[in-house]
Amino acid sequence: MNKIALITGATAGIGKATALLLAENSYNVIITGRRQELLDEMKKEIEVKHKRNALSLCFDVRNQQEVEKAIGSIPSGWKNIDVLVNNAGLAVGLNPVQNGIIDDWERMIDTNIKGLLYVTQSVLPIMIERGKGHIVNIGSIAGVQVYENGNVYCASKHAVNALSKGMRIDLLKHGIKVSEIRPGLAETEFSIVRFKGDKEAAKKPYIGLQPLSGNDVADAVLYVITRPKHVNINDLEITPTTQANSYYVFRK
Repeated sequence: MNKIALITGATAGIGKATALLLAENSYNVIITGRRQELLDEMKKEIEVKHKRNALSLCFDVRNQQEVEKAIGSIPSGWKNIDVLVNNAGLAVGLNPVQNGIIDDWERMIDTNIKGLLYVTQSVLPIMIERGKGHIVNIGSIAGVQVYENGNVYCASKHAVNALSKGMRIDLLKHGIKVSEIRPGLAETEFSIVRFKGDKEAAKKPYIGLQPLSGNDVADAVLYVITRPKHVNINDLEITPTTQANSYYVFRK
């Protein structure tokens, strides 16, 4: 029987790459996001190209009621979720804390922290009842190193790092694996969102180097979830070859 993976934020970037790669590797996938038209396109691609089943759920992870309603509506044939990939997340703005925009702060906190918690809590009863499952949280190197003007985004990813460790401990007795993957510079919609649609500004972080792609991170997700039953990858940090950490980047 094919395993089932639920991926949040699956309409673009790392989430989309992960959903497609898992479908390519015989997973049936539940894809979630806020853009129904993109979910429809992905569902068709997964079913036609990869010959796997796909279920799309359109909701905003920031809205607890939407999350609970969507997860609660999953048909019985889809309920045995084996893998949850908490990918939905964003950075908005790049201001020093004294000039921070409250709406930007709330979007990051509500998506990166609260959204992850809402989805996880909705899926966990299924995994706990079955005595198995795997939660993969997509964090960031910003979750262990704070950089200038990163303040609230870094804080939100520090929370993901702490939550991943806390989940690992709390779920130990239930046989549920928990992993965090922390990418470095990855060229997806991330920068376009951070710079609020300014495509020229969004290109600047990647000038002079080859960044990670969504596919690179998806490959790490696949590696983590396909280890033997007795093996759990707790933390996996992945950066471009030309990036050592949040501070040191070599640009040609």
